[in-house]
Amino acid sequence: MAHDKINECVILKNLYYSVPDNTWVRVNDDGTVTIGMTDVAQSLAGPILHAKAKGVGVAREKGKPIATVESGKWVGPVKSPVTGEIVEVNEEVAKDARMLNKSPYNKGWILKMKPTNLQTDLADLLTGDAAVEAYRAKITQDGVTCTHIEGSDEY
Repeated sequence: MAHDKINECVILKNLYYSVPDNTWVRVNDDGTVTIGMTDVAQSLAGPILHAKAKGVGVAREKGKPIATVESGKWVGPVKSPVTGEIVEVNEEVAKDARMLNKSPYNKGWILKMKPTNLQTDLADLLTGDAAVEAYRAKITQDGVTCTHIEGSDEY
């Protein structure tokens, strides 16, 4: 899997990123998208205690909260990088919110949506080398070094 590491933060090149919101989008073969928090987001939050996603059937505009995440030092929204309807919520994350820390790009996805205007939304997101360079600038500017809790897998 093609990726870059910046200050131990993993950025996968095949995803689309909303860099200001530290969220990612994976386009699925069935027309849905999978959404999650980046490695940068989980590191900034620290060990995540609770994660509550909006329910299946809820329509969300891009930029609006799709989940709330709580760690020992932060409570806040996860903002949707696309507009659409929630079609699936990751029950594993609901049971064990630390999955967001352990596997932010793999097992720790938050939810899946059926997007209403995917191509327009993707045009506003960064992918590949452009995403890596944007994160390189953000990580350097903000002085972020990613940390991974015990039991983390590679991604």
